[in-house]
Amino acid sequence: MAAELQGRLKRGRASLFGGIAVGIGIFGLWLLIERNLGYDGAGATVAGLVVAVVIGAWVRIADL
Repeated sequence: MAAELQGRLKRGRASLFGGIAVGIGIFGLWLLIERNLGYDGAGATVAGLVVAVVIGAWVRIADL
């Protein structure tokens, strides 16, 4: 059954663009919160980038 569905599923561009948009939005919010809380340094920014990539990928995969 799963093999039959593999050929018929199409990955939409909307889920790709949605995942990218969500990732950018999450990272932007992270930077705003980071600035308001007074965190300084690359560690917090890299952590925000990782969180944004993971959530963006999750949205992309979940929307398939």
